[in-house]
Amino acid sequence: MKQKNWIGIVFSFASQCKGKIGLSVLCAVLSVAAGLVPYGSVYQIITAFLSGTVVMEEIVRWCLIAAGAYALRFFFYGVSTMLSHISAYTILENIRLTLAERLMKAPLGTILTESVGKLKNVLVDRVETIELPLAHMIPECISNLMLPIAVFIYLVCVDWRMALSMLITAPIACIAYGIMMKNFNQQYADYMEASNEVNGVIVEYVEGIEVIKAFGRSSSSYEKFVRAVESFKDYTLKWYRSTWKLMNFGNAVLPSTFLGTLPVGMMLYREGTLSPQDLVICLILSLGIVGPLMNFTTYINEAKTVEYAVCDVDRLLHVPELTGAEQPVVLKDYGIRFEKVSFSYDGESGRQVLKDIDLEIPEGCFTALVGPSGGGKSTIARLIARFWDVTEGTIRIGGEDIRRLPLTQLSDLVSFVTQDNFLFHDSIKENIRLGKPGATDEEVYAAAKAACCHEFISALEHGYDTPAGDAGGRLSGGEKQRISIARMILKNAPIVILDEATAFTDQENEEKIQQSIAALTKGKTLLVIAHRLSTIRHADQIIVLLNGQVQDSGSHDKLLAENALYRSMWEAHIGAKNWFAGSEKGGR
Repeated sequence: MKQKNWIGIVFSFASQCKGKIGLSVLCAVLSVAAGLVPYGSVYQIITAFLSGTVVMEEIVRWCLIAAGAYALRFFFYGVSTMLSHISAYTILENIRLTLAERLMKAPLGTILTESVGKLKNVLVDRVETIELPLAHMIPECISNLMLPIAVFIYLVCVDWRMALSMLITAPIACIAYGIMMKNFNQQYADYMEASNEVNGVIVEYVEGIEVIKAFGRSSSSYEKFVRAVESFKDYTLKWYRSTWKLMNFGNAVLPSTFLGTLPVGMMLYREGTLSPQDLVICLILSLGIVGPLMNFTTYINEAKTVEYAVCDVDRLLHVPELTGAEQPVVLKDYGIRFEKVSFSYDGESGRQVLKDIDLEIPEGCFTALVGPSGGGKSTIARLIARFWDVTEGTIRIGGEDIRRLPLTQLSDLVSFVTQDNFLFHDSIKENIRLGKPGATDEEVYAAAKAACCHEFISALEHGYDTPAGDAGGRLSGGEKQRISIARMILKNAPIVILDEATAFTDQENEEKIQQSIAALTKGKTLLVIAHRLSTIRHADQIIVLLNGQVQDSGSHDKLLAENALYRSMWEAHIGAKNWFAGSEKGGR
């Protein structure tokens, strides 16, 4: 697919507030025009002095005109800046809301493959970078470009030779900049890659500092951190050293307009073709364009930063959406059926994680998925919730292809609890209430009791009003797990998927939680994935997966008697439990 032009993308963002942006540009232009008036006043005052017809009232009048124009310049500049910033931050808000909405409609699996740091970088940092062109580059670049053009036109009207002499340094500076930027795109791409690498090491070091300290790896890990930072420093300095001579030469030559205007002006004055007042105003105006020209050149490097930011944001805004029906579909039941399902994370050309799966999960039954790690258990569970769409085949709920269901209906049908649970930085009560936003406090308490977390919540300082902390950081893994189960119980969806849902529960509470889940999911379609086979021994059916295929299915007793893989897994599980119990007893 052909990559979009980043400038076009910027203007597509700006189109949301094109009226304010247009008015901002107009005010910027008026600010530039007002800034030229004092030069005209100075010209009139010089003319009066040279002609010997100085009248104090005229001098005062031109001074007042210059002061008024100067005030108008700042007024229009202020209005331009205000409008551009209002527009910019309105657009940034819309972009972030659009990004969030897009992520909600994108396949969840696609989002999970992106690192949290990268998504945060795009949603926060990259979007913030777009503020620069919207609030500054669009109005200020136009005004900074128009001033030299206006001055050039004026000098042409005075004497075309003075106009050309003002630009005599521009080609020399452009040649220096051109040589300097010959490999700019590749160098900047390498710079961004080096920057991403050092940022990744920094994030890894900060997030893993607990593990680093626990295993006494502080020195070696810190050395890796230092090497990454030094490598980034060395690359940046190497790039700078390769360009600083040309950059400084160009920055010194470009604003040196006197190199052309002064000798040419003096020559024309001596020839009598340029009046003294015209000479003076030409010299003043040629100096007046120095600031805008230098401001304009600084946007070159900033433009490349903006280009990367805009393209990253645009890419995320065009993540493919999951499609679904608009109207809810009537289902005959809540049974689930896989029909010749194959799946690859990389599409049809990638390695298949699931191969030609046929299985049925009857309504109201307790079905368990077991098998070695990497066999496809969690993938099956996530495909039911449409984290991704299948590569081949069909998944049906109640006889209907889940791709035909509205996403909101499918979300209402399925409760999904994994071993990795996220709690918001809000009260525990509100975290549970997410399962049913309109639930009463009594319903929240009942769900918490059913999930066996009422006791530890009540023991907290503020009970149910205790903040869970950032990402649930104030609670243990097992406590977060039970709160997530309470949330699922409150949601009361007809299909419940527990993906390693008891992975963090201790031995004492495991049986009690299993009883609570069994009681509260009675009559529901329940799918459980677990490495602890003792938690699913009473399942109505157990499906054994191996290398992405169904190897066998049946009850616990049947599989124990007939399936060697299941029997070996069971023996390993019982052996581990006995070892753990023995070690605890010995420890006492």
